[in-house]
Amino acid sequence: MPAIFTGLPVSWHEAPAPHRQHGPAQGRGLPDHPNFVPPFIARGHEAEVVCLDNPSADYLAADNFKIHALGEGRGSWNFHAALLPWLRAHLADYDVVILNGLWQYQGYALWQAARQAKSSYYVFPHGMLDPWFQKLSVRPLKTVRNWMVWKCIQHRVVNHADGLLFTCEEECRLARLPFRPYRPKREAVVGLGLPEPPAYQPRMKAAFAGKCPGMNGDSYFLFLGRIHEKKGIDALIKAYAALSRSAAKSPPPRLVIAGPDLHTRYGQKMRKLAADSCPAGSVFWPGMLTGDAKWGALYHCDASVLPSHQENFGISVVETLACGRPVLISDQVNIWREIKGAGAALVHPDSLAGTSQLLADWSRLAPAAKSNMAGRAKPCFEQFFSLESAIRKLIATITS
Repeated sequence: MPAIFTGLPVSWHEAPAPHRQHGPAQGRGLPDHPNFVPPFIARGHEAEVVCLDNPSADYLAADNFKIHALGEGRGSWNFHAALLPWLRAHLADYDVVILNGLWQYQGYALWQAARQAKSSYYVFPHGMLDPWFQKLSVRPLKTVRNWMVWKCIQHRVVNHADGLLFTCEEECRLARLPFRPYRPKREAVVGLGLPEPPAYQPRMKAAFAGKCPGMNGDSYFLFLGRIHEKKGIDALIKAYAALSRSAAKSPPPRLVIAGPDLHTRYGQKMRKLAADSCPAGSVFWPGMLTGDAKWGALYHCDASVLPSHQENFGISVVETLACGRPVLISDQVNIWREIKGAGAALVHPDSLAGTSQLLADWSRLAPAAKSNMAGRAKPCFEQFFSLESAIRKLIATITS
């Protein structure tokens, strides 16, 4: 089965440049690249990617499948004059087309080409229909803009597709809420699979320790993600400060807040909040962790914490489970139902009270209960979030 994956530029989630965000959610490991295509090919199918990347970009050479890089698009809509002619000329070469992401020219161009050629396609929204993005209090100008774009263009892209592909049940449910008319021909939950993490090596622990001098092998909670308002870091710091005060005689695990954007106004504000409210030396800011340091942080944390206000999937949450560690998350992380049902998570609302309850509930658990949660983490990953599971569901959906 020849397939073409299109939509978001490969650089949107693969290049190291900090300006790679083109839509209302930040991408990572999306199904066009790099996770889904190799296993799709390994099962005897053909797969290619068409994207709006600079064809001379170094990162494109790392893949062993065909990538049609047409050049970078222009503006927030990512317009590129070559995309629609390319799609008109080549859609008939493929049995299935999968569009990744919404709200940009790629979707409009595909709808136009597919409508004229009477071709079919599927859409992976990747959380871009989540009602959180349509809250006037969160994004007032983009909320109005999205309504206009939906009425004029976007509903046609969605409703003309053969089906919408979702990463979890909660994303599918939430996508039905913010826009009208919303009449997809089909909804299918296929997941967003991640590959197995590298096997633990002692050097990973050492690499992480090098990023947090003064940790001295102590236990710790881990936040791993962007330093951004959406992630609920302010509530996490305040909740941790309150826990530290209430357990002064038996200090809680340290708190590691690891991720990019420490230099932003919000990042600096969070560092000051931690310095003013938390015990000296209890909060660590190692910046963005990669490679051995990241895996060392995940394999050795007591639990990872993500009190996010909106999270379509939560890559760091799934990576934590894959490393056999439990997670403490808000009920706005869309995969919370699967993880809580598997017994690998504590879940509370994305408020200060809810985040405080997460840390307090964990602290009250007996060692045996914590160990039990950790033991359920890896099976949860394998059942719901492994790449093998996701690619199997994707192929079954588009071939049925």
